[in-house]
Amino acid sequence: MSQPAYPGRFITLEGGEGAGKSTNADYLAQRLEAAGIRLLRTREPGGTALGERIRELLLDTASDGMHADTELLLMFAARAQHIHERILPALRAGAWVLCDRFTDATYAYQGGGRGIDVARIAQLEDWVQQGLQPDMTILFDLPVETGLARAGARGELDRFEREQQAFFEAVRQAYLQRAEREPARFRVVDAGQPLDAVQRQLDTLVDELLAQRTGEGA
Repeated sequence: MSQPAYPGRFITLEGGEGAGKSTNADYLAQRLEAAGIRLLRTREPGGTALGERIRELLLDTASDGMHADTELLLMFAARAQHIHERILPALRAGAWVLCDRFTDATYAYQGGGRGIDVARIAQLEDWVQQGLQPDMTILFDLPVETGLARAGARGELDRFEREQQAFFEAVRQAYLQRAEREPARFRVVDAGQPLDAVQRQLDTLVDELLAQRTGEGA
């Protein structure tokens, strides 16, 4: 299905646990808003009142018995609401959307981590998204051990963060494989570096996005 054309831009941030997406989302938002971009910041799972309630179910350690299929369907249920309630209205109005995780996370966590057939994920993606894809996906990549140490230092772990290292190794490899297959959309950032070095990489990506905007307006 072809990608619909919208006046706004859709940017997603991906990566494993402890990759620094939240901190760097703040930095990206500041850079873009300083350049005069009207920006919607959001996250998955979540992004809407209903989606946040689904997020609580997904992350709650009391949901340990959740079947992988249930998890997958809940992800796409939250995503469907998110797309129709927030993402599409913003893009149609000309705003840019900066989203912490999107469908690449489903391929990585439910596909790579849980072992769900990617063809099943693709069917749900086609149904729910109707061709909607990010214009740019920034993948924050770092060694799993480093990321888990960072996540553990933040405090109590959620249901996903309690998974074994092998799960997160599979997640990381799934992300890297998707980035390799779609180099036009993905930009891989070395998130194992110090924060200032990571943000220098992000500066280059912001400049790229703003240059595209200028070119479209010419």
